[in-house]
Amino acid sequence: MSEPTIAQKAPYPIDVEEGKKYFWCACGKSSKQPFCDGSHEGTDFLPMSYTAESSRTLYFCGCKHTAGAPLCDGAHNALE
Repeated sequence: MSEPTIAQKAPYPIDVEEGKKYFWCACGKSSKQPFCDGSHEGTDFLPMSYTAESSRTLYFCGCKHTAGAPLCDGAHNALE
């Protein structure tokens, strides 16, 4: 599988709404980070859907290397 593009080496704080579905960009090419804009077309990547369990601030992964997709797990700290 291909390596994703690192959109940024920090998470994106997003205020999510309970019950709303979000589509996280896994390829890193979207111009609407951290969410998908269809830029993955022609790649090995697909967006990941996430439905918010409650209204609160979540930290979506910006480096695209998290093991806890779509949320940040600190993986950006190990990237060069």
